[in-house]
Amino acid sequence: MVFKRRDRRSPLQVLWELIWPRGGWTRAFHYVKHRVRRLPDRPERIARGIGAGVFASFTPFYGIHFVIAAILARLINGNILAGLSGTFFGNPLTYVPIGVVSLQTGHFLLGTEFHEGAKQGLMRKFARAAGDLKDNFLALFTDRDADWQALGLFFDEVFFPYMIGGIAPGIVAGVVCYYLSLPVISTYQKRRRAKIKAKFEAIKKKAQADLPNPGNPG
Repeated sequence: MVFKRRDRRSPLQVLWELIWPRGGWTRAFHYVKHRVRRLPDRPERIARGIGAGVFASFTPFYGIHFVIAAILARLINGNILAGLSGTFFGNPLTYVPIGVVSLQTGHFLLGTEFHEGAKQGLMRKFARAAGDLKDNFLALFTDRDADWQALGLFFDEVFFPYMIGGIAPGIVAGVVCYYLSLPVISTYQKRRRAKIKAKFEAIKKKAQADLPNPGNPG
């Protein structure tokens, strides 16, 4: 196959590159920024898509942020590809701060308590809940007994407060990223159109100069 990778990656390498991309997160950020700016769409739709992706990063639905971003981008008439790129806002460097802010806000709105120790084990709790969910699903097809108590506690103490608390900061972050990205994308597209037009004019002038002059048969 033409597009097949020459260097086969092990499952461990694939998992590690999800946490730390090749070249680091700075290079990955510039790559995403470059791809977003070159999307063939109106700046307003691209910016709305970015805002939708950023908002999706504040939801506790880890693993399906792309799906959430695509649905939101569709609902607000934003660019879906930009929405997928906007989820880059949520990454291993920002997941914990986003989670702590969302949890604190959620517990405040619900009138419950937020335990400071939660910030150290936030990702571990999500991983443990995913493991429990998998075990309970497998229990449906085996002789094992399903235990929903731990998942119920996780839902009450982490998931539901996170979901409620992530709405407000997610909207704020999404709106801020919309207004920050809109002028950047607009300026980039104008410059790019100007460069393409100048290049086209140069080719046109060169072609006209190469045409034989009827008044000078040579």
